[in-house]
Amino acid sequence: MFFNFVPIYLDTQFRLSESQIGLVLGVFGFSMAVTHIPAGRLADRIGRRPLLLGAWLLGLISTVVMGSALLLPLFLAGLFGYGLTAFVSSPLSSYVTTARGKWSVGTVLSMTTATFGLGMALGPVTGGWIGEQYGMRMSFWAAAAVFVLSSIFVLFIDGQPIDRHDPEAPPPSLIDNRRFVMLMGVMAFAVFSMYLAQPLTPNFLNGVRELSLSDTGVVFTAGALGNSLMAMIFSRIEPRRGFIFAQALVILFALFIWKGASLPIFALGYFLLGGFRAARPMMMAQVRELIHDSQMGLTYGTMETVNAIIFILTPPLAGVLYERDPMTLYPLGIGLMAVSILVSYFMTLRTAPKG
Repeated sequence: MFFNFVPIYLDTQFRLSESQIGLVLGVFGFSMAVTHIPAGRLADRIGRRPLLLGAWLLGLISTVVMGSALLLPLFLAGLFGYGLTAFVSSPLSSYVTTARGKWSVGTVLSMTTATFGLGMALGPVTGGWIGEQYGMRMSFWAAAAVFVLSSIFVLFIDGQPIDRHDPEAPPPSLIDNRRFVMLMGVMAFAVFSMYLAQPLTPNFLNGVRELSLSDTGVVFTAGALGNSLMAMIFSRIEPRRGFIFAQALVILFALFIWKGASLPIFALGYFLLGGFRAARPMMMAQVRELIHDSQMGLTYGTMETVNAIIFILTPPLAGVLYERDPMTLYPLGIGLMAVSILVSYFMTLRTAPKG
């Protein structure tokens, strides 16, 4: 309801420049990055449920702070607090992986992404309408009300036993696992390539393409639907092949935003951006085959940290490029993604995961 509009809100409410917005988004990425590995390790040691409950509570508090903020420092405190809730990713991924029953890892992680996308589908268009009718601050309060209901549901999830390894034969550490380290490098380059054009695309649509907030909300809703549908489709695709195909869809997103001239084309571009979220469970499913059960939280936390570091470095770079020429982001991103597809083809796992 509010997250996609944050770059616009920083512009219209607090009068920040694009480079300043890029810096804020970079710090937001840092607030995400610092939590993942500690959260993953804690999930392996104390269980996943306490961390899930903590993330939901912090998200509610942060949203209320952002809705209350009239001054930039207080708003940023809420925004960066919201970034800290990213620590939920590795405990959540570990939780559903353990609870998957007969499903494959790729399927359960993709379906988690799909349900997340379904939950987002009505958010942007609703948030855009609220922003135009009552002001963008009201979208934070509406989101906080939904957060309360969501938190009540999370209170009722069950705990899970903690996985242990044989102390006499411990698994190799992640840093000594060469295949794991190689896949982290492949993933980092792919995420950077796919993300480069994304942070300031809301500003591009609003400022260059001159879309209204309501139209922008429609575009974001198409993106949420794309996230959900693509994740469901990719849940049945072999992870290596799916990871490569997902990047190709993001190339189409950049092409349609760059060359498009109408709302349906922009909405289609954001719909295909669902490949960006679909790529994540595809890579996680491959990595899961390389580690012990007792390392699952730490592994997922490490992967989320790599992603978050990309989210730190990319927005400031995107801001600088945008101020020079907003159009440069898209052909540059397309070129990098083309290279990433080749790297992924030759460097990722060639055998289908066992489950």
